[in-house]
Amino acid sequence: MKNLLLFALLLGLAFNLNAQDTKQTTDDSDFTKFQLRLRALAVVPNESADIEAIGGDVDIENDYIPELDLTYFFTKNIAVELILGTSQHDVKAIETAAGNIPLGDVRLLPPTLTVQYHFDTKMIHPYVGAGINYTIFYDESSGPVADKVSYDNALGFAFQLGFDFDINDKWFLNLDAKYLLLNTDVTVDATTALGATVDADVDINPFIAGFGIGYRLF
Repeated sequence: MKNLLLFALLLGLAFNLNAQDTKQTTDDSDFTKFQLRLRALAVVPNESADIEAIGGDVDIENDYIPELDLTYFFTKNIAVELILGTSQHDVKAIETAAGNIPLGDVRLLPPTLTVQYHFDTKMIHPYVGAGINYTIFYDESSGPVADKVSYDNALGFAFQLGFDFDINDKWFLNLDAKYLLLNTDVTVDATTALGATVDADVDINPFIAGFGIGYRLF
């Protein structure tokens, strides 16, 4: 809930900045079509789970990663952004009938494509976006209890809000926030320890905050 409130506050700031500066340039064809950003991200899951048989919930650790993205502008205001990065998270089943169960870790590769609207303001350029991500789970480890843990790849929605701060005509700083609606089905083979295979419906729903530097290519 705190993450959603922060996202709403940032969205309100973006619209306020746009309302304060409504001056438009006369030549709408004069804009950079490609820009590249390198960001440092904090990936903060807003996790919950429905675990069959043993009940309980899930705990997924935060991660901090580098990320690269490419943005293409169709017009001065409308753009699409492709976001590439991979994170690694420790996972635990908590408060189950069998206690807290460490489930190793897993890597997530969630390529995300958003359609953005960039407000035409000076120096500070807010933008909002929405799109889809397809998350690939790989390199799973099972931890000391389970024999194997499997995650289903998943398609989800992404919501985005950001600000570009001009350094000069080419370089800029970037502050970006995203919220991904991400759900996966997990199968835990705990035959050795519990004598059963346990299925879980897991919501990960990460809040992703990033800060970095960008360059307008051409």
